Amino acid sequence: MNFDFSDDQKMLKEQAHKFLSEKCTTKVVRGAYDSGAGYDAALWKAIADLGWLGTAIPEEFGGLGLGYLELCVIAEELGRALAPVPFSSTVYQFAESILAAGSDEQKQRLLPKIASGELIGCLARGEGAGAILPKNIRASFRNGKLSGKKTPVADGGIADYAVVLARSSDEPGERGLQLVLVDLKQNGVKRREVETVDPSRGYAELTFENANAEALGKAGEAWSTVSRVLDRAAILMAFEQVGGADMCLKMAKAYAMERYAFGRPIASFQAIKHKLADMYVNTELARSNAYYGAWALSTGARELPLAAAAARISATQAFDYAAKENIQTHGGIGFTWEADVHFYYKRARQLSLALGPIRVWKDKLVTELELSNAA
Repeated sequence: MNFDFSDDQKMLKEQAHKFLSEKCTTKVVRGAYDSGAGYDAALWKAIADLGWLGTAIPEEFGGLGLGYLELCVIAEELGRALAPVPFSSTVYQFAESILAAGSDEQKQRLLPKIASGELIGCLARGEGAGAILPKNIRASFRNGKLSGKKTPVADGGIADYAVVLARSSDEPGERGLQLVLVDLKQNGVKRREVETVDPSRGYAELTFENANAEALGKAGEAWSTVSRVLDRAAILMAFEQVGGADMCLKMAKAYAMERYAFGRPIASFQAIKHKLADMYVNTELARSNAYYGAWALSTGARELPLAAAAARISATQAFDYAAKENIQTHGGIGFTWEADVHFYYKRARQLSLALGPIRVWKDKLVTELELSNAA
């Protein structure tokens, strides 16, 4: 079993790294913070022009039809650069929901627009405080009309369309749930910005008041569809987190090598060495789990839910640890606005909650391990 990427995929990774090094500078990230727009429109257009948005979208629907492995290597570089774009919401979640549950007409109508960058999408699941469980979903979909509130929704403030998890019948639990597709530009939709630690990726509260909506997939299958979409998103986001953690290690090492104290670089001090070594070990462990997830994702292996949970947990922990220790290695300057290290810490914290709290994924991992052992 070969978990390495092909030469073509490695070349794509190098090209993505070069492009983002030139186009996604610290100035761009800071600009996204200052503008309040929630993303950088120029960078989003440039990424769309490269075809990255359609990497895993089949050619018949306007995409490149390359596959998930290519999407994984792009995701890692986006995470390394802290790209302020709605890539994960549109590609990992919205597009995957359309591919998983959409009709041929819906796919033909929406996927080409995603691939070209014309459409920004999001997935709206939660309804505020409390766990996202079937019994807690109160948004209602009846007779083509959607009512209710969803918050927080990643990139909900800038999205054109949303896939919404709603209740379409009085059937208990999962059986009464339905995925619906909603145009967010209509009068029946209200948006309110939700402040988070990372303004370069915006969140919003979406309120629906008899908004026009259409069913996406079959009633009663919404929960299982969302679970599959989140498994895929967890693996792709794990690559983002690995990229971010790797960059934190690089920044900490570079600073430790050039910062002198008591006549020698602080990288020679044992305490700093231990920090850097632990960052490296955690990041490589996360990378291994992400590679396993990439294999499961690209082959449709039955181990996908297990691999997704493992990748999600290890990558979240690695990025969080690396971001904190990067600040500590920089010392007092690491806590200042002028230093860039806080951008990685904020992104690490935001990504740790983007697909649900880590405890949910730990419970999922235990469950999948028990099922695997039972089999």
